[in-house]
Amino acid sequence: MKKTMKRILASLAAVSMVCTAVGCSKKQEQVIIYSNADDEAVDAMKKALDENGYQDKYIFQTFGTSELGGKILAEGGNLEADMITMSSYYIDSAQAQNQMFLNLTFDHKTLAEYPSYYTPITAQEGAVIVNTELLESENLPMPTCIKDMADPVYEGMVSVTDISSSSTAWLLIQAIISAYGEEEGRQVLSGIFKNAGPHIESSGSGPIKKVRAGEVAVGFGLRHQAAADKTAGLPIDFVDPPEGNFSLTESVAVLDKKDKTNPMAMEMAQCIIQKGRAGLLKTYPLAVYEGEAADEALKSAYPNVFPEPLTVELLKKHTDFSNGCK
Repeated sequence: MKKTMKRILASLAAVSMVCTAVGCSKKQEQVIIYSNADDEAVDAMKKALDENGYQDKYIFQTFGTSELGGKILAEGGNLEADMITMSSYYIDSAQAQNQMFLNLTFDHKTLAEYPSYYTPITAQEGAVIVNTELLESENLPMPTCIKDMADPVYEGMVSVTDISSSSTAWLLIQAIISAYGEEEGRQVLSGIFKNAGPHIESSGSGPIKKVRAGEVAVGFGLRHQAAADKTAGLPIDFVDPPEGNFSLTESVAVLDKKDKTNPMAMEMAQCIIQKGRAGLLKTYPLAVYEGEAADEALKSAYPNVFPEPLTVELLKKHTDFSNGCK
């Protein structure tokens, strides 16, 4: 009996040592995902992962765009995450500075050309958003463009985001500078900020929440959110601004952690793109990959691209421009 017990204990000790060596714990095996995506995108990505064999094999943590951008630029390859989904311009700048991402190893046939180390999960456009009931009750005109938001008639009735904390504001500023240049654009943005007063939000969804609640009549936010509210029968409408429906992509990238790279991270990135895009398209209707068919009724009237490459350096320049208009 004693010999048998010794054999059992020795076997258990050996198994324990092996598990420690190869990292048998669930916590060690889980892929850590950092993301700046909104709730709708996170839900769609989780659904794709859970339905394709990865349930309980990942930890999803969300951050604001500026917060996560600062982390990836400062920490580089030492970032705790194994995979990120993030605004593409931040991934570009982080790779140039830190060389921290692996080349993707799966097929991802995009309509536009992207670097080898990331591929888009979503493309999002900006638009002017309105509360139709409040416009009517306050006897306010329907805005026709972004510049109209600077009209004093809307004083106290406008909500926009702060570019220092939300990339949604960059869609607004790209449109203003592209259409009016920096000199006239400064007057336009200053007028918008004056009308917004206390309704300058830190979150990209802040303006549409204010418009939904009837706290303001007009906002600038993400077009797909307003389209979803309108479809749901809320008193929300949106205006495609002739200054342009500028867009930003958010992409997936896998951290290069050398011998500590979690092999499941690349598999999960592939799953999100190849299994999750159908769900993502329901909320973010811009086609990004070959073979995708976005709803024609949801396509914007004035899709546009800023003439300069989107980089963290350009974002800083436009942040300074915005801060000078407050």
